[in-house]
Amino acid sequence: MAEREGMVAQLHATEVAPRKSSQQDMSGGATGAVLTAPAAAHMDEKSGMGDDKGTLDSSSIVSSESEIPTEEELRTLRKVSDKLPWSAFIVALVELCERFAFYGLSGPFQNYIQNPYGDPKVPGALGLDQTGATGLGNFFQFWCYVTPILGAIVADQYLGKFNTIVYFSIVYITGLIILFVTSLPVAIEHGAALGGLIAAMIIIGLGTGGIKSNVSPLIAEQYRGTKPKIRVLPKTGERVIIDPAVTIQRIYMIFYLCINVGSLSAIATTELELHVGFWSAYLLPLCMFLLGFVILLMGKKFYIVRPPKGSVITSAFRALWIGLMNRGNMNAAKPSYQDEYGRKYKTPWNDLFIDELKRGLVACKVFVFFPVYWVVYSQMLNNFISQAATMELHGIPNDIMQNIDPITLIIFIPIFDRLIYPFLRKIGIPFRPITRITFGFFTAALAMAYAAIVQHIIYASPPCYNAPSACDVPNQVHVAVQTPAYLLIGISEIFASITGLEYAFTKAPPSMKSFVMSMFLLTTAFGSALGIALSPTAKDPKLVWMYTGIAVAAVLAGVLFWVIYSKYNNTEEEMNAMEDMGEKPVAANEIPASGVLAHDFDPETGRRDSHV
Repeated sequence: MAEREGMVAQLHATEVAPRKSSQQDMSGGATGAVLTAPAAAHMDEKSGMGDDKGTLDSSSIVSSESEIPTEEELRTLRKVSDKLPWSAFIVALVELCERFAFYGLSGPFQNYIQNPYGDPKVPGALGLDQTGATGLGNFFQFWCYVTPILGAIVADQYLGKFNTIVYFSIVYITGLIILFVTSLPVAIEHGAALGGLIAAMIIIGLGTGGIKSNVSPLIAEQYRGTKPKIRVLPKTGERVIIDPAVTIQRIYMIFYLCINVGSLSAIATTELELHVGFWSAYLLPLCMFLLGFVILLMGKKFYIVRPPKGSVITSAFRALWIGLMNRGNMNAAKPSYQDEYGRKYKTPWNDLFIDELKRGLVACKVFVFFPVYWVVYSQMLNNFISQAATMELHGIPNDIMQNIDPITLIIFIPIFDRLIYPFLRKIGIPFRPITRITFGFFTAALAMAYAAIVQHIIYASPPCYNAPSACDVPNQVHVAVQTPAYLLIGISEIFASITGLEYAFTKAPPSMKSFVMSMFLLTTAFGSALGIALSPTAKDPKLVWMYTGIAVAAVLAGVLFWVIYSKYNNTEEEMNAMEDMGEKPVAANEIPASGVLAHDFDPETGRRDSHV
């Protein structure tokens, strides 16, 4: 059956498609014949050609024939990105709306929790002071990044990514409604705000967990290229390689750009918090999320997804157990190994599943040091806001400064994607994922070192010196001094956070994309747990030493990360090549609401026949 489909696809590509009028994709590149989602799932997408920036469109293709590069060509030719499918942009737009809601409601949290209701200096509602606000904020971050494990299991085993996102979005909407209602002045005055906030945090965290673990792999799955191909640039005659790995890198750059466009909502919500009230600051995220939910449902017919795989998570843990029982030898879980050395364990999977699982384990090992990075990142969500409250604000909200981070990313992501990374590839510097993540740790350390300097300047300034939180007037330091710390964190995200998303997708087995992505997101939860442990030090006059300690920890984590994992740079392309061996995805509208396909399913193993 698969061979017949391949022959039909080849006939369509060579005989039918050339006769159809060309169309343009969202970035301006010609796409050739328009395909329905099911057809696209069984065909290799036509790669476009390119400009000098590292993206190809079909206007530059010399020949429609694609050459498979040799080992020598893989080492020497410049690698560029393919064009991106429409459906990837739809998913990115949905994520933009969800992140608009998430960061819009998170932005006012520190003031909402820390300051008392009716405070003449800054807005507030609960009056739990800085330590309480930082601790509760870290709990929310922790919860939001633990729940993706549940979302991943539901998606990979039962419902599939699209259906899981839909159901958990409904949960998310429920939490937003609770937050909005309990932030109304009448609710705050009658003591309902604290209970409503905790309930909303739990429900929203559950909803965002089901979305986060699935939307990140869903956007990358829209691109179906798995093999590098050679094209020739007509203007220069340069032979270049259309590289799926570079394309995935670009997809996550765009994905992260959309996240940070959405996160600018904190500008609006903090202004609403200051001038109207917290209820208006939480109503705006609710409305934007509802818009994103409508876009998600309307785009269903365009998405390409992988169907759920029944007992895949259970099978993975069974295979890991076999490996542990054999002193870490994962090959012992292969059916071929069991056949050769005596069948001691039941192995209802094939050898490829174990090879894919080993590749996924590489990603999970790489994530071990990320909690230290997320401790740095979380500072701008809580302690930087409190730091700004002790400085001269000149009429702006103290929690608006955090928006320098997404603005930095919106400016620098295109610069890195279109200029810096292509230039490095052109001069022969691949700048592979492990190297990028290491740079991220060191840049984050610089941000914390600078924050320590700023805190020292605050403590050295009148009128309150090293007890600014106890004063009714701020110390004489302009809040703009904080700017470089936010900028450095933003640059570090390009290196570490975006690359982490990319690594989680490219190294995960096809049937476990959501689960491995949830493992990466779980590192954020561990980072929040570390932040909770540090929260007792988040008070005057200990803040200089707190920032200094985090900076030292980030440097040490970066050094250890490079020493332990730099070897994986050498096997990057070999591991990525395994993506072509997995089963093909299907259109989202082919998967029922129950998530289980009626055909091609083995009830004994809980897997589709093509993978067993």
